[in-house]
Amino acid sequence: MKFSKATNYALHTMLSLVTSASAEPIGVQKLAESQGVSTTYLSKILTKLVKAGMIESISGAHGGYRLSRLKDEITFLDIIHAIEGTASLFECDFVHGDECLIQAEMKEAEEKMKQHLKEINLVDIAQKQMGV
Repeated sequence: MKFSKATNYALHTMLSLVTSASAEPIGVQKLAESQGVSTTYLSKILTKLVKAGMIESISGAHGGYRLSRLKDEITFLDIIHAIEGTASLFECDFVHGDECLIQAEMKEAEEKMKQHLKEINLVDIAQKQMGV
């Protein structure tokens, strides 16, 4: 199981927005430079985060991106779903009649992972990063 690089960049970008000392929007150029990624690629990721309602885009000379939700309400799972979607990680391709036992085990494992990711919010990570 592997999440895309876009999810990696999204998680790091959101952490940058959460830990920003300023309430002012942060430009895509600055966000991209901090991660060593192109502004074009990061812009596509930011668009998904805007559509998910986690950040907002501010246009103009002092524009950029800032959080649109309370930072302690944003979980890892929210960000992953914004980038990867919500489809199940495993789908059984065999016809077994009732639910496949392998599918049931995989579904249970995925639910446990989702629950864990839902419990991790960006504020927790930001505090660890700052040594709080």
